[in-house]
Amino acid sequence: MTLSIRIEDLKVYYCMKRGNCQAIEDISFNIEEGEAVGLVGESGCGKSTVAFSILRMLPYPGQIIGGHIYLDGIDLTDLTEEEMRDIRWKRVSMVFQGAMNALNPIIRVKDQITEAIMQHDKKIKHKEALEVARKLFNLVGMDPERVNHYPFEFSGGMKQRAMIVMALACNPVFVIADEPTTALDVTVQAQIMDLLKKLVDELGITLMLITHDLSVVAEICSKVIIMYAGKIVESGSVIDLFSNPMHPYSQGLIASIPSIEKSSDQTLASIPGQPPNLLDPPTGCRFHPRCKYTQEMCKNTDPPAEELKSGHFVSCHLAAGRIKSEHYRIGLEDKN
Repeated sequence: MTLSIRIEDLKVYYCMKRGNCQAIEDISFNIEEGEAVGLVGESGCGKSTVAFSILRMLPYPGQIIGGHIYLDGIDLTDLTEEEMRDIRWKRVSMVFQGAMNALNPIIRVKDQITEAIMQHDKKIKHKEALEVARKLFNLVGMDPERVNHYPFEFSGGMKQRAMIVMALACNPVFVIADEPTTALDVTVQAQIMDLLKKLVDELGITLMLITHDLSVVAEICSKVIIMYAGKIVESGSVIDLFSNPMHPYSQGLIASIPSIEKSSDQTLASIPGQPPNLLDPPTGCRFHPRCKYTQEMCKNTDPPAEELKSGHFVSCHLAAGRIKSEHYRIGLEDKN
């Protein structure tokens, strides 16, 4: 079953009494079948809001204000809740952040998985659903007999694997993993990342990995989308973006990653300031209050996304070469 996800000019607000929190502002991107795409940015930049928008599961008071979300040409924003139920988990599923709290601790894991399978396919009987659960436990490297246990008998890593099983239970073609290694130790994080890579490579699953960790994206993904304050600032292949980041925010993120090739007393870069209040975001480029290259155009005009190299898009006046100055370089040759 093929898949393509296309998001066009998506706008999502959390409408509150104190004002509208502009969580997502006119973002667009594509995900093709079999791709592993990393969605990266600081906490609060809108990553999880994108995921919940695709599934049409935005928490109150979140609302899709504008734009479109196409799944194989079908606009999910036009579907009723009943129609969306036929798509969730069967076509698009999600591994939620915080597996520690995602499973009901007093219901056996097998009952939680089989219930999900039977709810989405009325033709499947309990015995068949249980067999699916056992096979998936084996796939994620767990003893199939563990399906008979309660979640409180599982370690953190085992709970996360069980959540991945839940996401795969209805045989979806697109899986969203929202910070799948939260609260896990480093060894277990590596195991979960290896498992996700295996699902992409061997099962051909299309994956959107939501994370703030660029090093994880480099291991698993072929494409990366970087968000800041509800907007996409840069996107492209992992190789292009890591070797030649063009947006100042992307450069700051990459510079903050420690390197094992450098000395132990290496100084890591940091991005000064704080993300903006999305109840009243800054005009122009939302990153300009924290950017050392800021010029007048950055404060007044929102930079459009421009394709500076095949498949490599950047939203930055400087990177697009609109302002030339001997005081900066953003990955492009200085033409002055």
